[in-house]
Amino acid sequence: MIRSFFWLMVTLLLTALVFAAISYQTAVTSPITKDNAIIFEIKDNQSLSQVVQQLKQENIAVNRDWFKIIAYLNGQQEQLKSGEYLITPDLKLPELLALFVSGVSHQHSITFPEGWNFNQIKQTLKQQAAIRQTLDAVTLPELLRLLNCPYPDVEGLLFPDTYFFKKGDSDISIIKRAYIKMAEVLQQEWENRGDNLPIKTSYEALILASIIEKETAIPSERDLIAGVFSRRLDKKMKLQADPTVIYGLGRKYQGNIRKQDLLEDSAYNTYRHKGLTPTPIAMPGRAAIHAALHPAQGDSLYFVANGHRRHVFSNSLESHNKAVNRYQK
Repeated sequence: MIRSFFWLMVTLLLTALVFAAISYQTAVTSPITKDNAIIFEIKDNQSLSQVVQQLKQENIAVNRDWFKIIAYLNGQQEQLKSGEYLITPDLKLPELLALFVSGVSHQHSITFPEGWNFNQIKQTLKQQAAIRQTLDAVTLPELLRLLNCPYPDVEGLLFPDTYFFKKGDSDISIIKRAYIKMAEVLQQEWENRGDNLPIKTSYEALILASIIEKETAIPSERDLIAGVFSRRLDKKMKLQADPTVIYGLGRKYQGNIRKQDLLEDSAYNTYRHKGLTPTPIAMPGRAAIHAALHPAQGDSLYFVANGHRRHVFSNSLESHNKAVNRYQK
């Protein structure tokens, strides 16, 4: 009788072990989800049990018992880190646990295109729900101090690029990265600048580059337009650049430059004032900065849009007026 009971217990134990082994194998080898990728967020100070309960609530098909057992066996029950995590369809339980322990959070992205101004950047930052909004509470002088910026405005000082960030990163932290990147690019280009330029500082180069950026998106034209502006600066001629007028008008600009707009007494009206504008008017890309520091040689002093996204360049006012009559009237 005793022997029969013993073998019954052994059989039950072995059966339980077999089922446990099958359960474990299934738990650790089965994909967590067969659907699309999922963003899962662990909040600050969440316990292992709370995370497991949240996995259940969000219908993430992970064996919650084995998840907890493996975490305890590995001593990881208190090592789960807060953040957003990308759970891909092929991820398995051990990989999920390792992901939560690693703290490698899901990365969001935001793009600042060439030619944007600071107001456009601020609006785009506000539209990102994952970004912690702090910029509205900071004045321009305070922002300049935070950036350790020696210039009167942040306009043009952020590098156009795609920036990655984690949920909860602040808008100012992204601005700082863009500011540092622009400083690096500008310094590199300035150190390799051409000779006999009419601009004397890297900030002046940035201002000129921003005007070039707004004048054309055609790569082959950048150095040609830089050449026109450089010669006009050399000759003490007004730049007469429409984008500077538009920038100076701000919200008053209605889509077309009117004759009265050209008479506007703005520091950014290069039809009235000689030299560069007080600050950049937009974010120039590296190519525009390079063009400002390597203007094309030649004699052209004028250009006009030909209606096909390109420009016609002229050496004389007479030729320019003919081009204007042909393409603009």
